[in-house]
Amino acid sequence: MQSRMQNPAMVLTDAMGPIQQVLAAVRTGGVDGEILELVHLRISQINGCSACVDGGAKTARKAGVSDERLATVAAWRETPYFSEEERAALALAEAATRLADRPDAVTDEIWDSAASYFDERQLAAIVLMIGVTNMFNRLNATTRQIAGAWG
Repeated sequence: MQSRMQNPAMVLTDAMGPIQQVLAAVRTGGVDGEILELVHLRISQINGCSACVDGGAKTARKAGVSDERLATVAAWRETPYFSEEERAALALAEAATRLADRPDAVTDEIWDSAASYFDERQLAAIVLMIGVTNMFNRLNATTRQIAGAWG
């Protein structure tokens, strides 16, 4: 395996700093770190971003996500290992990632479920994490970044 090029945010070095600032802001939004890591990992699985799945699993483990939950996040609906709060965040992440799959991809039901567990600041953090993760997935998948290559 070989990447097509370096990650574009590394080529245009002025891009990485602002992206990192957004991620730092996400961490101040009051959402449990495990939830943010699960959201990142699930989105990366959906998008087939091997670099982000690999890095996301490692980061999630460091944040305290158990191996049992890491192994089953792709099937979170069918496993007993996730809280209702985590399920609401994962449903929002999946819907916001699969925008083209159906009209009104993020339904009121999905949004209201997430809003029942998270306040506006926390929702902002989750939505920003969804957006940044999708952006990185698209950069990495397009340029075929290699899992494990970033350390």
